[in-house]
Amino acid sequence: MKKNYIYTALIAAVVTSGLSFTSCSKDDDTNDDNNGGKQITDQNVVKDDASALSLVNGVYSHWQPLSSSFSFIIELNSNKLTSFEGEENEAGPVNSRFEQEPTTWYQIKVFNHLLLGIVQDNEAITTVTNSLKAGKVTQAGYNAAVGKAKFLRGLAYLKLVQLWGEVPVFTEEGGSTTERKSIDEVFNQIVSDFTSAESLLKDYDGDPRVPSKQAAQGLLARAYLVWGDNPLSQEEVAAIANTQTDPAFTTTPSRLEKAVEYADKVINSKRLALDPEYHKLWGREYESNKRHTNEHLFTIAHDGDEYDAQGNHQNHCSWTFPFQNGENGQGYSQNHTEVSDDDLYEDWFKEYPNDKRLAKTYFTNLENPEDGKTYHYLSPVYTPVNGKGVDQSYDNSVNLEITHNSVDRIEIRYAEVLLIKAEALVQLGRNSEAKEPFNQLRQRAGIETVDAPTFEQIKREWDYEFTYEQFSALNSYRWKDLISSVKKVKNYKHFADDWASKQTYTSDQKAFFQKIHNHLVAKYNNVRGKHYRQPIPTGLSGESLHIVQNPGY
Repeated sequence: MKKNYIYTALIAAVVTSGLSFTSCSKDDDTNDDNNGGKQITDQNVVKDDASALSLVNGVYSHWQPLSSSFSFIIELNSNKLTSFEGEENEAGPVNSRFEQEPTTWYQIKVFNHLLLGIVQDNEAITTVTNSLKAGKVTQAGYNAAVGKAKFLRGLAYLKLVQLWGEVPVFTEEGGSTTERKSIDEVFNQIVSDFTSAESLLKDYDGDPRVPSKQAAQGLLARAYLVWGDNPLSQEEVAAIANTQTDPAFTTTPSRLEKAVEYADKVINSKRLALDPEYHKLWGREYESNKRHTNEHLFTIAHDGDEYDAQGNHQNHCSWTFPFQNGENGQGYSQNHTEVSDDDLYEDWFKEYPNDKRLAKTYFTNLENPEDGKTYHYLSPVYTPVNGKGVDQSYDNSVNLEITHNSVDRIEIRYAEVLLIKAEALVQLGRNSEAKEPFNQLRQRAGIETVDAPTFEQIKREWDYEFTYEQFSALNSYRWKDLISSVKKVKNYKHFADDWASKQTYTSDQKAFFQKIHNHLVAKYNNVRGKHYRQPIPTGLSGESLHIVQNPGY
């Protein structure tokens, strides 16, 4: 996986100072105006609405490099994915084996770019506010720019609190960049940002690349569901850090009610809908709502490596040189990420063989459009391939997308809003009310509907609908079943020490499945309570960020 460093002047200034971000609080001002803010000068305003929006759009330079990197933390830290990216001591395998440290690259990359994006959001909010006061931008221009900045800041804090727990909170009003705030304080900031974005942004108009009122509402629903499931505090993680015991699952009903409320706002707007064809949600020809079905609610745009900060390698990493593998292949190329075991496909197939989502999520065979041969991906040939990482939207796409890396990353789609509502209702004990949003997903998938979904059915539906869409570890954190879910790998066919004696393997196949076996055993042995959090990493240049470390690291 290519590591693309985004060293702009902003990053250079911030990183070399040990993440000493500047703030725009009154205490730091030397030239205050009569309103208590910074004195408005030509240097801290933008000239018009277009340049105000352009200033905020610069924040995407911190989001684009993370599109695939989220998978290397969220999916590898689960029972569903293993990594073949480089040597065993490199970032991908380290995450796959639950051996991440503060110096692990993907943790460094995600944490720092999210914080740097917040820095840029804060500066943009201040500058555009000054521009409004100076009469350089209109109210509409201010709403579009500041609404987007607060939307992206709220999303960054939501990612940070889910992965790292208590984190520093700093805005254009000030705040510390090293002092960790309580979980509730972080979520209060998230809610504040998304609520402001909701009031400032326009309604969803069919373009998911543009943050909208409904996108803010959908992410508020997500935030309240996460918050309603009572994220662990630093002290609670410390109590289980070195054990293989999951904590108790508890909820705060008032927050779950808010999740339902905001999901309903999206639903009742009538601006979003499920695409009738699940398999057409991924690919360049279907991104940015080209099908006009309005399921993609917010996406991160990608135009390929040569055009944006970093192309979306989520595709590239799951599907590198596919036709070198399989029974017709010329070798056994080990992709950057692999499905952890055949059982993930086979267990789903036994339960719902006709689920339309199964064939898109796990490829077990595929015809090569160049040679007309069919390549199979099941032991002992290979493990299934993550189909959601393959652009199937046009002829020969499985070969072309390897080099383009230009498919947008979907952050939230309408299906998630429906499932958030269903889950919150079930957690509130209102199971029969949950059937309507829940069954919409199952009807599209072509499987049986239910009168009152159970919590276990809700959990399984997240897997059916969203496998490999960067939810696995985050959902386990919410449900407090990280350890028990990871330890399911003990039942996978390649976990057993005698797996090789049960099948005839070529030397290449045996080497491939030996790595699968080693990672499954490592997952089982290594997962601990501390993994409910990621380690606080170093800065991009290896310097200390002076933030208190998470328990167990």
